[in-house]
Amino acid sequence: MLVLVVGMLSACLPSVANANSVSYVALGDSYTAGPGITPYSPTAFPGCAQSTANYPHLVASALHFSLTDVSCSGAKTIDFTTEQFPTFTPPQFNALTATTNVVSLGMGGNDYNLFGTLLEKCTIIDYYSGYLATHGNVGAPCQEALEPLVQSDLNGDVAPSNEALAQIRALSPKAKVFVVGYPEITPLNGFCPAAIPWTTGDLKWFRAVEQQGNALKKAGAIANHDTFVDTFTPSIGHNACEPVGKRWIEPLIGSLTGVAVHPNATGQKVDAIDVGLSMLLHGVF
Repeated sequence: MLVLVVGMLSACLPSVANANSVSYVALGDSYTAGPGITPYSPTAFPGCAQSTANYPHLVASALHFSLTDVSCSGAKTIDFTTEQFPTFTPPQFNALTATTNVVSLGMGGNDYNLFGTLLEKCTIIDYYSGYLATHGNVGAPCQEALEPLVQSDLNGDVAPSNEALAQIRALSPKAKVFVVGYPEITPLNGFCPAAIPWTTGDLKWFRAVEQQGNALKKAGAIANHDTFVDTFTPSIGHNACEPVGKRWIEPLIGSLTGVAVHPNATGQKVDAIDVGLSMLLHGVF
């Protein structure tokens, strides 16, 4: 599908024949790297679990870009400028040069360990504490416990994220930069205790937190004259509560990729369409 869409659009672009000269650097965390989706890249550090079927690889293949993918599972914004795995993974910004043409980055969910903390704490509060068994699907106990922490972490991440975008511009002044948001992970109204044992209220709250984070990323992209790629809207209705074949995000319990609450192969393909189309529409050639 990506190749078909790209083919249709590329027919309208006069410079597509020069695509092989486009240098594309992909930065990001696990939602970019694609853990659990084989085969893994033979050139990436194994601890990064970087798939050759992640969206940067799919986009580069479809558009015939020269790809340098340094995305790595577990990465944080600080790993743009530090070694995530000392001696094994240089700072991601080391991949950027003055001749880089295109940059995509999907980062921020791991800052302050926010993503992992929410998955762990909400499961403890809603399920392991016995809340669901005692009260049923009522309320949003995780929201009540963690809302102040979440707001502090989101607000604290604004400045570092904007600084990172400014640094990308300094390192690769000619590059078109695409800030990639996160897809829908939990539903607006739903209850799926066999997949994610949280109340409907907490599933809805987690979704709102994600939307807030995406909004901050979009604001940062606009402020730095970059392009925000919305992967959330196209993914609505394909969250981790949906059944096999419809979901693009694997659930907390019963993940078919072995990696919980992360995109599956279809999720990466759809992200590739979103990112690839955005690049074409914003004139990367």
